[in-house]
Amino acid sequence: QAETEMNKLGSQKLPAGNEDASQAGKLTLKTPKGTRDYGPPQMALRNAVLDKIVKVFRKHGAETIETPVFELKEVLTGKYGEDSKLIYDLADQGGEALSLRYDLTVPFARYLAMNKITNIKRYHIAKVYRRDNPSMTRGRYREFYQCDFDIAGLYDPMLPEVECLRVVCEILNSLELDNFIVKVNHRQLLDAIFEAAGVPQEKFRAICSAVDKLDKLPWEDVKNEMMSEKGLDEEVAEKIGSYVRQSGCSELLEKLSNDKALVETKTGSQGIEALKLLLHYARLAGVIQHVSVDMSLARGLDYYTGLIYEAVLVGSWSQCFSKRTEVGSVAGGGRYDGLVGMFDPKGKQVPCVGISLGVERIFSVIEARAGATKIRTNHVQVYVAAAQKNLQDHRLELCTMLWDADFNVEQSYKKSPKLLAQLQHCEERGIPLVIILGEDEIKRGVVKVRNVTSREENEVDRENLVEHLRKRLVELETG
Repeated sequence: QAETEMNKLGSQKLPAGNEDASQAGKLTLKTPKGTRDYGPPQMALRNAVLDKIVKVFRKHGAETIETPVFELKEVLTGKYGEDSKLIYDLADQGGEALSLRYDLTVPFARYLAMNKITNIKRYHIAKVYRRDNPSMTRGRYREFYQCDFDIAGLYDPMLPEVECLRVVCEILNSLELDNFIVKVNHRQLLDAIFEAAGVPQEKFRAICSAVDKLDKLPWEDVKNEMMSEKGLDEEVAEKIGSYVRQSGCSELLEKLSNDKALVETKTGSQGIEALKLLLHYARLAGVIQHVSVDMSLARGLDYYTGLIYEAVLVGSWSQCFSKRTEVGSVAGGGRYDGLVGMFDPKGKQVPCVGISLGVERIFSVIEARAGATKIRTNHVQVYVAAAQKNLQDHRLELCTMLWDADFNVEQSYKKSPKLLAQLQHCEERGIPLVIILGEDEIKRGVVKVRNVTSREENEVDRENLVEHLRKRLVELETG
């Protein structure tokens, strides 16, 4: 069967020049819309970013899990509001209706309910899928990684939330993306705004989705959507606008505390007090300088019940990089106390709060910042080279000795490579040390150890080689 498939593929001619690739029998090689390949330089950058993210997650005591890349369709249905249309449904493969996961939060909630877990601090880094209109230069794809940090359990107000804030601030600072703000708002405060403005309760979530577009659309466009698509009167829409166009910090919350229409609603005072407590804790956690209460922040996903937040790159990023790297939001999240209960047969709730980093958007900025800088894509510490012909047996023995001693080692796969070509390979690949073997050195039981950058050479006894290499590599790492 494999041979048959290969023959089929071989019969398809690749397009040459400007020939029409759409002609029958011709294959155009490209990645699907909204996806991309990552070569060694991009993967080196990506892995460096992920390593720093994981380090922060672990620093805060999180453990990791994995869930399937696809879920039962009914698990995902009804959890994302208007964004549900972006879910990828899979063709029936034998009796189960399945969909690719849209995010990592709903699968996490399903995992908690299924395993009867009521307390966990977890991180999860994995791919998710959205049938969105991709914008490759802004880091928006149809297949992309999310990095989630969530705290599940019944705890006192705003203590888990502020740690999530601290986590995202630590990560962005560790990646030297320190020109950012974390916008915060509260679903109770949003509901109070809608109630004070005269929005019918059954339209709260639909209006919330409209407000969520204010970071992409001007107010007049959002207002028109509220009126023409959601059925609001202009007066009601204008009242909403008077609130959601405000942002600030403690002074804004004091102003809202004195807004009679707002505090007389069912949830207004609760939302304001919750945000005041968050700012108090943010000050103690050393992140208050990054936090802004933004009344337009709505996050359209239906499952949020309390605090919501979103981290956005601002200020000098638009000056440091070209327009193609204006990526906007790089993290978002909030509290979702009702999601786990939707999966529990008895409706048992597990309060949760979390933050999700859009690593593709972060990567777009870091990739642009790296520019034409040469990036090392391998981890080889030592290269074993030969100065004369037919020394492949001696090279392989030496490589084996060093592999056994846990060094990252490489050699040429040619029996008689030219020494200059071997040294150039080391320079091009950024390999720091090269061992040079010659017939005379083999007879005397020594090797030459060469610093590739400085070209300094030392003769070392074979029996002392492992200790010598370890010492040299430490010296190189510490500068």
